[in-house]
Amino acid sequence: MPQLPPEETVLARERRRIAAGARLFATALTVPAPEPAPLAGAARGRLRWLQQLVPLAVVAVLLPVTVQVLADGYGLTGGVSGALAVAQTAPLLLVTSRPLTAWWLVFVADLAGAFALLGAPAAERPWPWTPMVIIGYLLLCLGLGLRERRSTVVAVWAVTSVVSLALGLVAQERSEGTNVLLVVLSGVVLFVGAALRERAEARRKLAEQQTISEAERAGRTLLEERTRIARELHDVVAHHMSVITVQADSAPYRLPDVPREAEQEFASIAAAAREALAEMRRLLGVLRSEGARGERVPQPGLERLPQLVEATVRGGVPVEHSGTPTRPLPQAVSLSAYRIVQEALANVVRHAPGARTRVDIGEEAGRLNVLVVNEPSPHPERAPLESTGTGHGLVGMRERVRLLGGAVDASPLPDGGFLVAAWLPLAGTEAPMAEDTKA
Repeated sequence: MPQLPPEETVLARERRRIAAGARLFATALTVPAPEPAPLAGAARGRLRWLQQLVPLAVVAVLLPVTVQVLADGYGLTGGVSGALAVAQTAPLLLVTSRPLTAWWLVFVADLAGAFALLGAPAAERPWPWTPMVIIGYLLLCLGLGLRERRSTVVAVWAVTSVVSLALGLVAQERSEGTNVLLVVLSGVVLFVGAALRERAEARRKLAEQQTISEAERAGRTLLEERTRIARELHDVVAHHMSVITVQADSAPYRLPDVPREAEQEFASIAAAAREALAEMRRLLGVLRSEGARGERVPQPGLERLPQLVEATVRGGVPVEHSGTPTRPLPQAVSLSAYRIVQEALANVVRHAPGARTRVDIGEEAGRLNVLVVNEPSPHPERAPLESTGTGHGLVGMRERVRLLGGAVDASPLPDGGFLVAAWLPLAGTEAPMAEDTKA
């Protein structure tokens, strides 16, 4: 392929650049915005019909005035005056739905009117734009600025400026500055409309981003609580699996005269328990965050509830505790019940310091009932330790109850207190899922 001289290469590059710019310019003037935003970001309620009423009122006023001024002031015939008036004002009705189409129709009609007025006998009248043309054009520019892209707004103002200044040079003796006035006013209106549109668009995107952020924050909170619960349940199950492994391994030594078949069965049980424990630890490695370490102490249960109540009382919250399980509880149930009471008491300390609180634990129909009720704070004038929370506590309660198939209700009371009530099915009891009540 023959090489082009450097001059021809630069010339071809400039031609391509000019052609690309011309295509962009033509696209801006011919392709409307795909989904025009509502005028000034407000298209609700009464403003919807107001957006339609304003153009209709402007057209109703400008149309007869334009006919009269063109016929009486400029000396045009009635037919020409009526045709120009309709062409210059009727497209304004499209300003709220198709502003770019309305601009093309009005601009061509205004340009035709300027040439028609060039030969009018009234030479002392404003030219090339009449006052009615300027008013209608400014309304059109406002609609364009509020509805179209920035490139379209710039292209419209550029065309308006070039044509207006060129018309002023065609007949300088007739131009009274209306061409320059239209350039200045249209630029200001287009700029104001575009600024309002971009501001409304920015506010809309900010609201969407806030909604997305809140949803992501809620999802992250849920995942964090599920991970924490999974770690605690791992420690519970790991303890039992370790006990099974030790018992199975030591059974042939602890029990006399164990048959050979029984020894093999114990060995198989121990191997299966060790394999399950290893798989669970590998799964936990996925759930743990980087740098997180496993618990080095046994997970708490309801047997540690008196110490929890005593610590809360020392923190300035009078707590009454009643009820004790009548039989050993599954460790997962005991852990979940303890965590629910712990979180409920922590919320009382944070949000209602000094409030009298009652903790009831009881069994009924194969389920464990947990009730924590606090009265209003006796010192309402005292600012709480926290006015807002992260929401992790209630999320953790609900997830623990869901994992066990129970139900929880956390809600404010009419007197200003707060109630946390949960019931957890015990081993061998299958409970239906219930809807949670959000505080």
